[in-house]
Amino acid sequence: MLNRKTEQLLTNCITENKQNIYRLAYSYVKNKEDALDIVQDSIYKAMTSIEYLKDESVVRSWFFRIVVNTSLDFLRKHKKIYPMDQEKLELYAHGAVDEYMDIDLVRTLDDLPPKYRDVIILRYFEDMKIEEVAEVLHDNVNTVKTRLYQALKLLRVKLKDRRSSND
Repeated sequence: MLNRKTEQLLTNCITENKQNIYRLAYSYVKNKEDALDIVQDSIYKAMTSIEYLKDESVVRSWFFRIVVNTSLDFLRKHKKIYPMDQEKLELYAHGAVDEYMDIDLVRTLDDLPPKYRDVIILRYFEDMKIEEVAEVLHDNVNTVKTRLYQALKLLRVKLKDRRSSND
């Protein structure tokens, strides 16, 4: 039987974190519609498997893990090149207003292996604590710390290389 308290906790988690959930999905697929589909699929998966959640105190990390897995499943099923969305196209269009974007950082993050990119996204873009990142990724805290250190080191090197090649 479904525990109403657990269901309410999940509903509150989704409501309170809706922007973070969408941003996390978008960080994987780089497409608004696909990210929304992933969020919807993740909510469905969470609601239909909520009885398997043993510890209510980890509902947030449990749900974020579902979003990560759903995003990865989506990418595996839809191996394709994603077209640029309209906002990005307008940035590059002739006569468009020049806006600053750290394109080097975005490209460099995309080039990182998933185990490093996931840690960076969850820690810095989703503002999760190391312990929360470890819960979401089902890794121990020391592994997350090591990957975070290695990821930051890789980012520094790659960004430095990109910027020096652009000069």
